[in-house]
Amino acid sequence: MTTAGAWSFSRIKAFETCPKQFYHVNVLKEFPFAETDATRYGTEFHKACEEYMRDGTPIPPKFSYVATAMSALNDLPGEKHCELKMGLTADLEPCGFFDKNVWFRGVVDLLIIDGDAARVVDYKTSKNAKYADVGQLQLMALAVFKHFPQVKTVNGALLFVIANSMVKQKYAVRDEGVLWKPWLQKYASLEKAHATGVWNPRPSGLCRRHCPVVECAHNGSK
Repeated sequence: MTTAGAWSFSRIKAFETCPKQFYHVNVLKEFPFAETDATRYGTEFHKACEEYMRDGTPIPPKFSYVATAMSALNDLPGEKHCELKMGLTADLEPCGFFDKNVWFRGVVDLLIIDGDAARVVDYKTSKNAKYADVGQLQLMALAVFKHFPQVKTVNGALLFVIANSMVKQKYAVRDEGVLWKPWLQKYASLEKAHATGVWNPRPSGLCRRHCPVVECAHNGSK
C-alpha cells in the first residue's frame, strides 16, 4: 500500500478540484460527512433501484418516473449485479473491496454480463447532464475487465434519471493500457502530495459557497 492509500473516482475528483480542501476533508478528516436532502434522496433512489433489479420489489411511487427505464434495463439479457463492489491491487489484479492490499475501489450501480460483453450503468439524480464526467464509467469498465476476464467490451451509460438523459461510452479490453495511463498519472499526483506534504489550494467558483475550509484565503467567507 502506498502512502496515499486506496483511491476511487470520487477521491481523485476531490483532489483535483482542490488539493487543500482534499487535505482537510479527506486526510485530516476535519469535516465529517453530513447528510443533506440531496444525498439522502440519492441514497434512497439507488436503494429502490437495487431492490427492484435484484428482488423485483416495485419502484416506490416517489420514483415512478424511472420505472420505464428500469424495466427496460431489467429486460436486457445477461447476469445482473447490483451495487457491485470491486477492488484492484496496485498491480491491477482483482481483489476484495476491503482487502488489506486494495489500491483502487469502485462500485457499479448496475452491471450486466452477457457472454463477452457487459453493460455498466450509473444512476445520476442530478438535474442536468451538461457537465457529465464519463471518467467513472471508464474506471468501472477497467475494473470489470479485471474481475470478469471473459468480458472484451463494455457499454457504459450515465443515466440521468431526472433530466431524462443518458450519456453513453464504449470500451474495449484491447485499449486497457491507454485507458489506464491518465488515471495512473492522476494517482501519482495524489501520491506526490502525500509524500511532500504540499497541498496547494485551487481557487474556483466553488470557493464562494461550497468549501468548509474557512482558514483558506480563497474561502468565500473571507
